[in-house]
Amino acid sequence: MSDNKRRILITGATSGLGKEMAIQLGQQGFRIAITGRRESFLSETASQIEKMGGEVLPLMGSVTDITVVQRHYAEIKTKWGGLDWAILNAGIAETMDTKHLSPGYYKRIFETNVLGVTNWMEAVLGDMLTARSGVIVGIASLAAFRGFPQSGAYCASKTALITLLESSRVDLYGTGVDVVIVCPGFVKSEMTDRHDPKTMLFLMETKAGAACILHGIERRCRRVYFPWQLSLLTRYLVRFLPDCLYDRLAARILKKRQGVRPK
Repeated sequence: MSDNKRRILITGATSGLGKEMAIQLGQQGFRIAITGRRESFLSETASQIEKMGGEVLPLMGSVTDITVVQRHYAEIKTKWGGLDWAILNAGIAETMDTKHLSPGYYKRIFETNVLGVTNWMEAVLGDMLTARSGVIVGIASLAAFRGFPQSGAYCASKTALITLLESSRVDLYGTGVDVVIVCPGFVKSEMTDRHDPKTMLFLMETKAGAACILHGIERRCRRVYFPWQLSLLTRYLVRFLPDCLYDRLAARILKKRQGVRPK
């Protein structure tokens, strides 16, 4: 398969990193299948890819529905014969205070952020293993390394995703199928637009974040972390703070975010 005929899937391509990755790949003339739940946004992304010279296959539907995922992959196989890269980017992020815990909230987060990935992995893995070639990319988060305030479900889902992908990478070792785990920090998107920019350290432009991911995939990196400043802070400082210190620090940050004077 020549590089300019590379077949790529990007889930959750209606906005943010997913959309920007699709556009950047479109500039390289690749064949790109994109999924999303919002038809008008999906059409807009497809239009931009076509303008960049890429071949695009828009597929509307949710990654949480295994029947939809299987239908989408069948369409991809009919059109292109399979995939070279599966960038499993679709995800949701919502906040909730544990004092108001809702099991339905956790279920919704995990169905998208974890099971949405496994649904697509199940669909594509057989053909990739037969071809002894392919890359599966999971978009996790730096939030996976600690339980951040009011983000229990999101942090837990991304921790689960990292562990799932790491185990899969080991299982697939030597098969020709690579697994890339991506852990972004704060990147400008619809998700981050809901929050005060002052609370998001080292907020990164969407174009730069997408470029980091694509560079990492091209190099077959096992893990991609960015921005480097927040990555170092999260993985090597915050992650290993004693619980008593972390709890105090996290509580003070939460109170500041809520406009409450810290004690």
